[in-house]
Amino acid sequence: MTEQPPRVLLADDQTLVRTGFRMILGADGIDVVAEATNGAEAVEAVRRTRPDVVLMDVRMPEMDGLEATRRILTGAPGEPRVIILTTFDLDRYVYAALSAGASGFLLKDVTPEHLASAVRTVRTGDALLAPAITRRLVQRFAQRGTDTAALHRDLASLTPRELEVLGLLARGLSNAELATRLHLAEATVKTHVARILAKLGLRDRVQAVIVAYETGLVSAGERGAAQGS
Repeated sequence: MTEQPPRVLLADDQTLVRTGFRMILGADGIDVVAEATNGAEAVEAVRRTRPDVVLMDVRMPEMDGLEATRRILTGAPGEPRVIILTTFDLDRYVYAALSAGASGFLLKDVTPEHLASAVRTVRTGDALLAPAITRRLVQRFAQRGTDTAALHRDLASLTPRELEVLGLLARGLSNAELATRLHLAEATVKTHVARILAKLGLRDRVQAVIVAYETGLVSAGERGAAQGS
């Protein structure tokens, strides 16, 4: 059976941006079901149209994209995936949005091919960012000891193997690389990752990377050298 194309909501206060993205997505067979010019409109439009993916600008009048993302990602069944749109790849608002549950971010000068691919990627439940990019955001904006408890829950719920997987995942290893590193089948690695996300109440690998750094499981600057046995 052919999978239905993603249904997308565009939230941006610039008409030109919305028009351009609508044309790009439409050309790839992706349906834009609604548009919003501010965060409040985006929240209402999500409730009304129930899109699969929201492309959310950060800086908008009345209600910004960060607050809109928080309100949309309330844990209700069927909530959409949110991709943050920004002109700054290391924007503190992007980091906050990722912590709030956004599945990744795109620069507004993204290529048409990458835009369509990104929408399809997050629609399937995958995170959009490479962990290394998230690590850059964490290194710049994360502050341990601040109000992060609501995000990272308690790492004590993880088994030693799950802690190991989380630490390596945060350093940028893919499932295939994790499997090689830990001498496990890739399917087993996927099971470990799924259990980590479930135990910590996280949406995807992006939030898992943030958790690993904010809890001190991984330190900024550890990178690949820390993977040695």
